[in-house]
Amino acid sequence: MTHVKNAPRTATTLKIRSKSEYWISRSKDPYLELMLRLFQDERTARRGRDFLNMVEEGQRKGEPLKTRDWKRMMEDLGVSRSAFYFMRNKLLGAGLIAVRSGEYRLSGMFSRDLADMSRWWWTAVMRNDPEAL
Repeated sequence: MTHVKNAPRTATTLKIRSKSEYWISRSKDPYLELMLRLFQDERTARRGRDFLNMVEEGQRKGEPLKTRDWKRMMEDLGVSRSAFYFMRNKLLGAGLIAVRSGEYRLSGMFSRDLADMSRWWWTAVMRNDPEAL
C-alpha cells in the first residue's frame, strides 16, 4: 500500500485560460488565481495559497518550513493528513515547491516548464522568431 505522503508527484494538471481577463497578473489575488487552476475546490485552492505563503515567508526569513513539522502545518491549515499531502503533492508535481534537505522551498521548475512550452509553441508551431516572444 502506498501512503499518501509517498505518492508519486511527477506531474499535475493545470487549467490554461485563453482570455486576457483571466491572466494571473491582472488578478487581485494572483496566488489564489494560480491555485484555482491547480485545484478544483476553492477551499483547497485557498489552503494551497496559504501553504505557498508559509513556504515563501519561511524561506524569506531564512527559516524554511521543515517537512517533519507536517502536524503543525496541518493544524495551521485546518486540514486532515490526507488533504495536506494531496495538496502538497500537487504543488510538488506542478514544480511550485521542492523538498531539499527536509525543507520546503519555492521552486523555479514551474516557471521553466511554462517558459519551455511557450517558447516551443511560439517557434515550432507558430513559426515565429524566438526573439519576438
